Amino acid sequence: MMQISEQHELLSTNPLLKRSIKHRFPYMSPLNHVQVELLKRYRQGDQDERVRRGIHLSINGIAAGLRNSG
Repeated sequence: MMQISEQHELLSTNPLLKRSIKHRFPYMSPLNHVQVELLKRYRQGDQDERVRRGIHLSINGIAAGLRNSG
């Protein structure tokens, strides 16, 4: 993709978005890790309602974080 857009680094043509994403990652990363762990448990057969609810909450949290920070 970078070759197609002739960029040497991601988002070099949109510094505002680049800065927003850079500042967002420290807050989003823990939710991403929680979501991956819960999805792994669910796919391994853990059908506990708390696992399913945790997946939904992590999805909503990530969506809210993306919506509110950029």
